[in-house]
Amino acid sequence: MIRIAVLVSGKGRGSNMQAIIDACKSGKIDGEVALVLGVNDEAPAIQRARNQGVPTVSISPKTYETTEAYDAAVFDVLAAGDIDLICLAGYMRVLGPKIVDRWRNRILNVHPALIPAFCGKGMYGHHVHEAVIARGVKFTGVTVHFVDEDYDTGPIVLQTVVPVDEDDTAETLAAKVLVEEHRTYTDAIALFAAGRLQVVGRKVRILAE
Repeated sequence: MIRIAVLVSGKGRGSNMQAIIDACKSGKIDGEVALVLGVNDEAPAIQRARNQGVPTVSISPKTYETTEAYDAAVFDVLAAGDIDLICLAGYMRVLGPKIVDRWRNRILNVHPALIPAFCGKGMYGHHVHEAVIARGVKFTGVTVHFVDEDYDTGPIVLQTVVPVDEDDTAETLAAKVLVEEHRTYTDAIALFAAGRLQVVGRKVRILAE
């Protein structure tokens, strides 16, 4: 059983976090959410985790003089928690190099589009769906990938396609994509927990059971 840390945003509801917690409880993921870490103690996701008895830690970047000092504090909490896998769920900051090095190929993120389309710095949440609608593409989707030193550039684990209907708005598309985020993200975490992911260069192989 793996120990998972979920890193959440300062404002998000924590629906992906909840999907991970539920998948651990149901046995889909052979693991437990041992820690939820955020930047704001009043964030809905932090409150949601706390109400379910999941240990939470809030570390505000505003209380540190440098990014390096903040990253060091996050590193120390994750290391003390004996964390096997870090899952980003709306966490908006780039992880420091020390964290990426320590948990190389053990940090997952979910992105609401098919990388390498509609990704990179500034492409998150509603910005992605608005760009998809504006561009007029026929398909979008979900990508789960390992995290490296840059935005959305790590090895891709799983992708799921979501059709874009002619009458879709950014809001309706976001709702459709979110359903697949929950499923695809927990699928990828389950594969990791089962030891079935092998990173070879920029590719991820899914090993047979």
